[in-house]
Amino acid sequence: MPRESEQAAADSILPYTIHQKKLANELNVVTVPYPSPGLAAFYIVVRVGSREEVEPGKTGFAHFFEHMMFRGTDKYPKDKYSEVLKATGAAANANTWLDRTVYHMTGNATMLDKMFEIEADRFMNLNYSEAGFKVEAGAVKGEYTKNFASQFTQINEAIVKTAFDKHTYKHTTMGFFEDIVDMPNQFDYSLEFYKRFYRPEYSTIIVVGDVEPETVNQLAEKYFGHWERGQYQAQIEGEPEQQETRYTHIKNEGFIPLISLNYKGPAFSDSDKDFAAMDLVASILFSERSDLYKKLVVDEQKALNLYGAILGTRDPYLFSAGVLAKDENDLQYLKDEINAALEQIKSEPVDSLLLADTKSNQKYSFAMHIDNPEAIAESISFFTWLTGDPESINRYYRLLDQVTPADIQQAANKYLKDTGLTLATISSKEEGGIQ
Repeated sequence: MPRESEQAAADSILPYTIHQKKLANELNVVTVPYPSPGLAAFYIVVRVGSREEVEPGKTGFAHFFEHMMFRGTDKYPKDKYSEVLKATGAAANANTWLDRTVYHMTGNATMLDKMFEIEADRFMNLNYSEAGFKVEAGAVKGEYTKNFASQFTQINEAIVKTAFDKHTYKHTTMGFFEDIVDMPNQFDYSLEFYKRFYRPEYSTIIVVGDVEPETVNQLAEKYFGHWERGQYQAQIEGEPEQQETRYTHIKNEGFIPLISLNYKGPAFSDSDKDFAAMDLVASILFSERSDLYKKLVVDEQKALNLYGAILGTRDPYLFSAGVLAKDENDLQYLKDEINAALEQIKSEPVDSLLLADTKSNQKYSFAMHIDNPEAIAESISFFTWLTGDPESINRYYRLLDQVTPADIQQAANKYLKDTGLTLATISSKEEGGIQ
């Protein structure tokens, strides 16, 4: 019989070995050799997002630092940093979310030494003036204003404001607008934010492509080994249990009518089945292959789309389902149809063949996606910011395989409760009026 480690490797969703080394300063270094001659993806995952913004009046700084990290250092000012990137054949970018900020570039693997050098420099030596800070703060305000023209941005902000009382998930990644307006006055706090969170214990370097673990580890030690650990850890307040259905509504005649049901759900886990079960519920009930989609979108054509999802988050967030409607007078009907589907999955075991097919589809879709260094690094990053361990990717898909119809039913009854629901609507009416 194969040894346990050999069996685990055979069951892994990722068909490439994940090499890990933790430096003395707690920076985690991850290497995944992949046959992409001359090409490497270089990612740095910082496990800091809007979740860590615990102080009143200080939201939006995780996203703000995504901008500031491109302002340059004494050694590599902004223009010189861009020139070096071009020389390596790399393109650098970043993005921020609730639980993390990710910096990434993909370029010439033979220039990996230079990638390490310029990234280590800005992660340890970022330098910006108060004037530069204020310019970027103005740009962030402009980004917020532009995004807020979208009905989806507006309803998402309204949902989390309504659904959460205490947890920092109450504000979006962009932050509260009043805090963004005040951001130009927060120069000193910006320096404190950088000092707190841009530290090795919050960070993981992920390198995927035409590379060797020994080389990556040596470069990490050379350029990041002297990066000093910090002392700060945010105290994030837990969310009290919701006791009643909550409502939020946007009146706008120019927006497409919408209804969204948002239930308090489980945090991501690669050991407890609840998250995996609710992830499968979303696929079974709301994918384009579902009976409900065929009924509401294809046959009756009352809905422009149908969606359902649970987002992977470090703390409990939301399981959401909803539709864009062709006619706002159908919103109650569409809500009732979604509710009927949710009640059915709570009261009746899912068909075993349907469950097996859904699992297979999820795994196949993932396997088809990981066909280049950037896609692999992106996938590993997701599980790294959730758990701190890139091997979580393999544990989660093994767990997904173990979910039974009974697990689905149990999780659905646990989380799909009216007392945990936030109902959101958009229409031309003064009130949502949906029961």
